[in-house]
Amino acid sequence: MTIADFQKLMSDLYLEHDTRRGLGGTFMWFMEEVGELSTALRSGTREEIESEFADAFAWLTTLANLAGIDAEAAVARKYGTGCPCCKTIPCSCVQKP
Repeated sequence: MTIADFQKLMSDLYLEHDTRRGLGGTFMWFMEEVGELSTALRSGTREEIESEFADAFAWLTTLANLAGIDAEAAVARKYGTGCPCCKTIPCSCVQKP
């Protein structure tokens, strides 16, 4: 499944509900999922971590739908040629402390 396929699936499944909730309310749900991912990364099983990654990605994709952003195109534009700063793969930027 591509990012575009997944974004369409999220739209097909939830756009009506998400539109009623609005961008602000949906962002709050996204932040809750990020918190759950954080907890899972600290002390969860592999299955819990995987599930929380999927949930956080789903909510992020939902935000893109509400904002009218093609997530796959945005990712390709920013990272498709490598690091956005130095344009190399792997990044050769000097790491800041």
